[in-house]
Amino acid sequence: MNELLPKLRGLAPSLVPSLRRVADVLLADPGVAAGLTISDLATAAHTSKTTVLRLCRELGVPSYRDLRVRLAAEGGRAEARAERYAAGADISRTDSLDDVIAKITFADSQAIAETARLLDRDHLAAAVAAVAAARRVDVFGVGASAFVAMDLQQKLHRIGLISFSWSDQHAALTAAALLTPGDVAIAISHTGSTRDTVETIGLARRHGATTVALTAVPRSPLAVAVDHQLITASRETTFRSGAMASRIAALSVVDVLFVAVAQARYDRTVAALEATRKAVGIRRFDSDETR
Repeated sequence: MNELLPKLRGLAPSLVPSLRRVADVLLADPGVAAGLTISDLATAAHTSKTTVLRLCRELGVPSYRDLRVRLAAEGGRAEARAERYAAGADISRTDSLDDVIAKITFADSQAIAETARLLDRDHLAAAVAAVAAARRVDVFGVGASAFVAMDLQQKLHRIGLISFSWSDQHAALTAAALLTPGDVAIAISHTGSTRDTVETIGLARRHGATTVALTAVPRSPLAVAVDHQLITASRETTFRSGAMASRIAALSVVDVLFVAVAQARYDRTVAALEATRKAVGIRRFDSDETR
């Protein structure tokens, strides 16, 4: 089962204000929230019991009692991890270098672990099938997401799939306008709200391409504009907007997608990797050809 707290963090930015206030109370201290009655939680969030129950439904939790049980379990695990690693919080003025290392590395490892639990297997399988059979694959991302896009493009290109990555908006729109059914367009944005990326993937979809979003916000403008969603989990803090945790989470999904596509094209993948390995091997100082 998907963990409740990562799912709630992903949904929070797209919730209406009344639901967002309930989510903020739950996320601020899950352990304490688990001990609140529904009336207490509604009061703390300045809303109604009906709104609390609406959030339960949004999360796929059948009742408030079930919500409290899951909060207690997950909150306890999160508290134990935080006490051990002093991680998950923002960087303070007084943190030592060891504190910074612990917080950053813990956040990054948590991003990968939580992403693995959040990934929708059906959407992932559909994306893998589409990419494996695609005439071409175009990957779109700007800013920090452009690096993730380039990584996926390089991986796919090396196993013989025609692929391109685009970070310039004019070039991206030009590429999207030339896509047709049988092509795949993959858009990458942590927030899912980057206008350039959303507009580009919309154009690609209108031209018939299969569209995939890699984002941390499942109801973001990007996520709702595509055929298949690949949802990541990570926490960004004051110093870490666009941080490595979000990129590591996205890169872990890229790796999963790539390996699954490579597996689906196993014989062609092995042949392509061998050919490309030989092509670049002579550029190594330790290769036989350079001795």
